[in-house]
Amino acid sequence: MEKKIGEVTIELYQGDITELEVDAIVNAANNHLWMGAGVAGAIKRKGGKIIEDEAVAQGPIPIGEAVLTTAGKLPAKYVIHAAGMGRDLRTDAHKVQESTKNSLLRAEEKKLSSIAFPAIGTGVGGLSYHECARAMLEAVVNHISKRTSLNRVIFALFGSDAFQAFQKELERY
Repeated sequence: MEKKIGEVTIELYQGDITELEVDAIVNAANNHLWMGAGVAGAIKRKGGKIIEDEAVAQGPIPIGEAVLTTAGKLPAKYVIHAAGMGRDLRTDAHKVQESTKNSLLRAEEKKLSSIAFPAIGTGVGGLSYHECARAMLEAVVNHISKRTSLNRVIFALFGSDAFQAFQKELERY
């Protein structure tokens, strides 16, 4: 599913974020930027430990912030590490929204045209797909309502429950 809002196309994609050929993929990170399980683990396995080394060298960062690294062996150019949780590995809609907003700002600083997000905070973070979709889409729509270098925002979602939650929220716009 895709929807055009202004000059930007928002796409919902069911599949592996590490395979996307975009300017940047977003890693759902903790504020120490260690890459263990879930999306972070997949990015590290497929892209190489260099990604984690570059991220950890910039941390720890405040929860809600985001940092940019190279993408190692991944098809993307960059990885943006969005700190949606702390060491307790719990999150909420506000933290997810802030880390989404700051990921978009990092993309803007590099004048990137495409970015792909996972459903931040829905794995170990414990956030529901609906809460996540509402928080992330609100941050994206707020960002793209202003002048932006982005023309494509992808949500790479794992499983039909995540996809349906994001689809329902995207239909509100």
